[in-house]
Amino acid sequence: MNSAQVDIWYGVKQATELVLVSNDLGILALKFFPFVLLLEVPIYLLIVLGVLRFRLRMATYYKATAYYPTVSCGLLCYSEGKAIQNSILSLAEQIYPGHIQILAVIDGAISNQETTDAAKDMQEVLSTYPNRSLLIVAKRQRGGRVSSLNTILALGEGEIVMALDGDTSFNNTMVRSAIPHFNDQNVVAVAGNLRVRNSKSSFITALQTIEYMLAINLSKIALSEFNIVNNVSGAFGVFRKSFLQKIGGWDAGTAEDLDLTLRIKNYFVRYPKLRIVFEPKATGYTDVPQTVRELLDQRLRWDGDLFWLYFRKHWRTFNPSLVGFKNFIMMVWAGLLFQIVTPFMIVLYFSYSLFVFPAASMWTILTLTYWFYLLVTIVLYAVYIALVSDDREADLSFALWLPIFPFFTFFIRIWAAISTLTELFLSSSKHSSMAPWWVLKRTKF
Repeated sequence: MNSAQVDIWYGVKQATELVLVSNDLGILALKFFPFVLLLEVPIYLLIVLGVLRFRLRMATYYKATAYYPTVSCGLLCYSEGKAIQNSILSLAEQIYPGHIQILAVIDGAISNQETTDAAKDMQEVLSTYPNRSLLIVAKRQRGGRVSSLNTILALGEGEIVMALDGDTSFNNTMVRSAIPHFNDQNVVAVAGNLRVRNSKSSFITALQTIEYMLAINLSKIALSEFNIVNNVSGAFGVFRKSFLQKIGGWDAGTAEDLDLTLRIKNYFVRYPKLRIVFEPKATGYTDVPQTVRELLDQRLRWDGDLFWLYFRKHWRTFNPSLVGFKNFIMMVWAGLLFQIVTPFMIVLYFSYSLFVFPAASMWTILTLTYWFYLLVTIVLYAVYIALVSDDREADLSFALWLPIFPFFTFFIRIWAAISTLTELFLSSSKHSSMAPWWVLKRTKF
């Protein structure tokens, strides 16, 4: 270690010792209590309980079925180039006896000729696969993601429609794992599991890999057990076509995945048996941002869109008479409080502590906070490895990054507060890269 690192670790050691012997632990805990124990710990407990429940019924979870409907797999393409070929091939090679219709919808095909040509080169390859077909839809002018999604809905021949990112590839049992859920007529959507494909590219991708393990795979398994899945990812969502047609398909605007999820939940009281399911064995592999700048750009859009949807478009959805009591509680708790309010509380508490408390007390507070979040991370990671992971050897290789992960989450939460303010004052959702400005300008929200 260099001298700076030694000084930092010596300070942490001193602060830890102070935490252990301090007579003021009760006061510190009381200050820490409101927004941690009340807002966060119950969510972590819910996740653990949900995963345990999932494991207890695993014996009856995957049942053999003779239900093999035609599936329309829509690939949303923009500037993937030859990478689109891997996605098409991964769908052609699915171990699924039913017919799979692959729709490659290329947005702005005139300016994305490379992607169009790469998709066309796959037509001859697809002709060698039985029960597979490829339809290439080259949209000359760019209309955005929602335009492409509704094109898939209009041209899809299948009873089941998949909305998939063009740069995402899939394990060869993805379709076989997702489709049996639709044998239950009450299931209207299945959220697919996403894993990071470029996890070894940089320290940023390694930390996001842990985030995907815990925030997507582990968390959604638990939420699915209670029918409170928070979002069907735009990169990997599976839907009953007749239900999508009933609610009018995707709506214009940004954050179309969460928007559609909330619109589906608006039917939960009228049709109380409706379900959104998460399927951990239906796995897609996606690339995540490799640099801090790319990550900031992505989260600026994600967190800004979240605020836009909750406060500007879907504020009426926060009504138990529409979504049901348990989904209302989770939307307020995990959506508004955990994802929007908590980042501001962390920023305010950190700023207050920085200017009010002496240095020794500040070290104590920061150290206590760090050890708490590290403990939470280790517990959730251990639950993931023991009960969820389908590739323990690979997933365990990220254990060395766990001590850094609390710093990563702290940084992401600070940025979430900034992203919310950006949307609040600058309407950043109106400048999203997911659609041209003239499309977003014409939306009614």
